[in-house]
Amino acid sequence: MFGQIVIGPPGSGKSTYCHGMLQFMSSIGRLCSVINLDPANDRLNYDCAFDIRDFVTLEEVMDDFSLGPNGGLMFALESFTMDAEPVRKSGLDLIVEKIVQVSNHGKNYLIFDCPGQVELFTHSQVFPKLFRRLTSKQHDLRLCVVSLIDSFYLTSPSQYISVLLLALRSMLQLDLPHINVFSKIDLLKNYGALPFNLDFYTEVQDLHYLIPHIEKENRIHSKYNKLTDAIAELVEEFNLVSFEVLAVEDKQSMIRLLSVIDKANGYLFGATEIGGDTVWVEATRQSGPSDMVIDIQERWIDNKDRYDQKARKEQEDRLEEQQFLDRELGEDEELELAMKEWDERNSK
Repeated sequence: MFGQIVIGPPGSGKSTYCHGMLQFMSSIGRLCSVINLDPANDRLNYDCAFDIRDFVTLEEVMDDFSLGPNGGLMFALESFTMDAEPVRKSGLDLIVEKIVQVSNHGKNYLIFDCPGQVELFTHSQVFPKLFRRLTSKQHDLRLCVVSLIDSFYLTSPSQYISVLLLALRSMLQLDLPHINVFSKIDLLKNYGALPFNLDFYTEVQDLHYLIPHIEKENRIHSKYNKLTDAIAELVEEFNLVSFEVLAVEDKQSMIRLLSVIDKANGYLFGATEIGGDTVWVEATRQSGPSDMVIDIQERWIDNKDRYDQKARKEQEDRLEEQQFLDRELGEDEELELAMKEWDERNSK
C-alpha cells in the first residue's frame, strides 16, 4: 500500500489538489482513494472512501464544549488519541481499522486530505501517532508527505523565511519522506516581479541574499531582522528544505510532481502491477524526472503565455482527435475500413 499525506496552511489548495490528483490518477489507470481527515471540511469536491466527519464534526465539538474553531479542531482530533478503557478500542484504533479496510478493497493507493491548522504538524502528536501506526510493519503503508504552500508567500522575503521554518518543523515532526510544493504557481506572475529567479526560492540556497530585501520591508525593526536572519541560518544548516512547483490544471506539472512523489514513497520501485498503471510506471522508470526537466523561471514567469498557449493547442488537438475517432462512419468510410482490414488479414 502506498499513499500521500497532503498538508499545508489554510488556502494552500489541499482539497483542490486531492481532487485534481484523484482525477489525474484515474486518467492513468491508477486505483486510488481519498481519505478526509479534516473534521471541519464539510464541502468535499470529491468522493472520499473514508470521512472522519462520520466520527466527529467540528460543529458538534464547538457546540458541546463551547470552543472556537481552532480550539474545537484541536480538541476533536486529540480526543482520538486519548486512552480508552481496556475492553474498548480507542478512537485512533477505529480510524486505523477504517483506513486499512479502504486500502484492502482493491485500491492500494491512498490520498489523505488533512486539516490546515499548522499546529497539528508542528507540535501536536495526533497525526504522527496515526501515521506511525499506518507505516508500522503490521500495516506497511508506505507514505510521503506533500506539503502545499501558496506561491503568494514568495512575494514577501520575510514571509518566505517563515514558510521555510514551517516546512522544516513539519519535516522533523512527521519524520516521513517529505515533498514541499509551491502551489498555484500559475498565478505567481500576477503578483509582480520577484527579486530573484524562481529556482532561487525552490532550491533554498544562499538565503543571506534575502537579508537586504527583508531589511527594506522592516526598516525600523532591527530585532525582527536579526531573528529572521537567524531563522534563515538555521534552515540552511539543516539543509533539508527544497520545493517543487505545481499548477493543478497543468498536465505536465502534475506529471512532474507525481513522478517525484512515486520515487519518494517507493511506488516507482514497488510491485505496482495491482495499481493498474504499469504503463505509467514503466515510462517513468525509463525516462525519470530528469527527462521532464524544464526551466521553471521560463515556464511560469518569463514565457508563461507562450507555454500556456502551447498547452491549450495540444489539448484542443487531442479533443479534435478524440471526436474524430468517436464519430459515426459513413457508408463509404465503413466499406473502405472493411477493405483495409481484409487486405491486412490476407497479407499475413
